[in-house]
Amino acid sequence: MRKLIAFDDDTLDKLTQLARDRMATFQELADEAFADLLKKHGIPIDLKDALRKSARVSKDATSKNTRSKTARAPS
Repeated sequence: MRKLIAFDDDTLDKLTQLARDRMATFQELADEAFADLLKKHGIPIDLKDALRKSARVSKDATSKNTRSKTARAPS
């Protein structure tokens, strides 16, 4: 899917130069930038990340349930 994004001339020149310096394409820079933005806000980037996050949430919930049951048992 293609979308248009507008940049001012100075920003576009700097991004183009950065792509050349890193021997990358403009698309690779954009992919990296958007992946970093999604990661910053806790949104999984791909299926692998979604599964990791799901497993971590499930593990945390299980450990909280175990702790609360253990706290009630000594009565």
